[in-house]
Amino acid sequence: MNEAVFGAGCFWCIEAVFQQIKGIKKIESGYMGGKIKNPAYREVCTGLTGHAEVVKITFDPEVISFKEMLEIFWKTHDPTTLNRQGADKGTQYRSVIFYMDEDQKKLALAYKKKLNDENVFDNPVVTEISPASAFYVAEEAHQNYYNQNSNQPYCSFVVKPKVDKVKKLFAEKLV
Repeated sequence: MNEAVFGAGCFWCIEAVFQQIKGIKKIESGYMGGKIKNPAYREVCTGLTGHAEVVKITFDPEVISFKEMLEIFWKTHDPTTLNRQGADKGTQYRSVIFYMDEDQKKLALAYKKKLNDENVFDNPVVTEISPASAFYVAEEAHQNYYNQNSNQPYCSFVVKPKVDKVKKLFAEKLV
């Protein structure tokens, strides 16, 4: 098994997206990239800790490659907005890949360069690509959030369209 860490706005969105994909064995919502140990959600939401809301994904590389995961990551959020996804604003919502090794770093940098060279988006991709640091698991209420709260307004209006998009674009990769 391998691990990947992605941030793409609220962790509820990216968790729900990757829960649909074959080869994903475990997903934990949490925080990475900040200055303090064991941050709480309220602290991270201030934007003062430096942490991003992320998901740590354990995956089977025999079923899904890191490169395929990058494709899903970049196609299911807006990687061109700095420190923002939709109405969620602040560094905690930045688009970020925390790489686990040099191979992940090289793949992420090459993919980002390709997206920018080919002008895939109207604006340049600003996704941060940084080495993984300490990962702090978010509170239990934030785990498996969409599946347990799909009728909540945020889930209906923000998370569900991303889940629907992954189902449309990556039907062959669905569980």
